[in-house]
Amino acid sequence: MPAPLDANAREEVLDAYRAHLRAMADGDTDALDDLLDDGFTLTHITGYQQPKAEWLSQMRAGQFIYHSVIEKNVTVDVEGDTARLVGRIVTEATVYGTHADWPLQFTMDWARSGEEWIALRSVATTW
Repeated sequence: MPAPLDANAREEVLDAYRAHLRAMADGDTDALDDLLDDGFTLTHITGYQQPKAEWLSQMRAGQFIYHSVIEKNVTVDVEGDTARLVGRIVTEATVYGTHADWPLQFTMDWARSGEEWIALRSVATTW
């Protein structure tokens, strides 16, 4: 019985991750606010660990503009009510005025909150 639950959980995490990517590309900070835990942090490729509220505020101010996000591959490991996702994307973005295609790998920790999966943290590196 655990295997089907894990398979369902894996698909649920993937759905939440893809909603996260869509919200980034759409600049939908309200959706991101709902998908991310209040204590969420995003560690950028520079090593800066940014709190959720600051990141969303900078998106709203146009300092982070995600023009497109293309998913390349993704793995998800589920253990009970937690999951770790590693996904590679290429995003066309303008970050602090610099426009480029960014090959990013996100390592994201997720937790089940009721019927939903919420992102707790994300660490971005390049690949």
